[in-house]
Amino acid sequence: MKNIHKLFRKTFIFCTLFFVIKSQSQELQSYLKQAMANNPEIQKFELQYNIASEKVNGVKTLPNTEFGASYFVSEPETRTGAQRFKLSVKQMLPWFGTITSKENYISSLADATYEDIVIAKRKLITSVSQSYYNLYANAAKQKVLEENIKLLETYETLALTSVEVGKASAVDVLRLQMRQNEMEQLLAILNQQYLTEKTTFNKLLNRDKSISINILSDLNFPSEDFEMNTNTLEVHPELLKYDKLYQSIETSELLNKKENAPMIGFGLDYINVVERPNMNFSDNGKDILMPMVTVSIPIFNNSYKSKTKQNSLQQQEILAQKQERKNTLETFLDKAINERIAARISYKTQTKNVKQAKNAEEILIKNYETGTIDFNDVLDIQELQLKFEMNQIESIKSYFIQTTIINYLTN
Repeated sequence: MKNIHKLFRKTFIFCTLFFVIKSQSQELQSYLKQAMANNPEIQKFELQYNIASEKVNGVKTLPNTEFGASYFVSEPETRTGAQRFKLSVKQMLPWFGTITSKENYISSLADATYEDIVIAKRKLITSVSQSYYNLYANAAKQKVLEENIKLLETYETLALTSVEVGKASAVDVLRLQMRQNEMEQLLAILNQQYLTEKTTFNKLLNRDKSISINILSDLNFPSEDFEMNTNTLEVHPELLKYDKLYQSIETSELLNKKENAPMIGFGLDYINVVERPNMNFSDNGKDILMPMVTVSIPIFNNSYKSKTKQNSLQQQEILAQKQERKNTLETFLDKAINERIAARISYKTQTKNVKQAKNAEEILIKNYETGTIDFNDVLDIQELQLKFEMNQIESIKSYFIQTTIINYLTN
């Protein structure tokens, strides 16, 4: 039954992974699989779970068997002879069900530790996806800047031609060149930021930071949002962990009651007796064999009463922590939903603005054919177009990043 439970959990994790990546590129799917297999944090939590599970085997034992040996320096005389040495063995047995209670308690702690694996894998999916979208946005912005730099070079050529025929001044050329310098500076900065994000991404996959990353050249904005069930937040692993911890306290209290019960011991004493010299009777030199039964009763049991009170307080603390975390997750979810809506609104607006800016650019080019081009207008339109295109990319990135947060919280 326990193996079936583990299989269900692993299937759940896989379904969560598939849901996140099903609409994304094959590259991202491959990267997520690599991260799940190689990330050291996941390996750390899996090892912690294995250690916690192995502890179950450690409690399936009885208390140490006691062996004793003694030698009579002054041999006491008995009717059957002098006692020379004594051997003893004793085994204490816990109260019925105590060992099972210990197993249940350790197993409940292991179950709580397993939730750490589920949480870590969800967070890893989110981190890798968000880093991927950051790389996409950076690469997309660099592409836009390169296109705008080429456009400014075209305008610079037009301006130089206009200067030759007296339709523009050298100042117009210098303004275009200064604007081009600013773009090249921004492009260089973006390139450095890309390298930083590239290191972050590769380290999430636990591989060398210099390995190249295949990024989508174009990320389409979804026409509509996927359906989500906010009620699934109730069974989020971060909250389920508190339920597991609460249950572990319950099993701890059951164990405490068992340990407060008496312990029964069984033993055997063997005493070696030396034959009495010059005497002849049936029991002369007969060794002594003495079975024993002992009972250990915890008369002074204040420690067990204190443990019961501690368990009750810990359960109250866990309930308070769960409610606090639930409130936080609900806040995160509401924020992510609203910011994703805002990203869609922004994307629509920026798309309109980009289109209108390009129309204005076409008008300016046509005006150049009639000799009435104003390079101040050229710079203004070019700056607006760049701004709108950058905002459009930011809207796409924000939408997908907020989606990864929503996926983390609701799937």
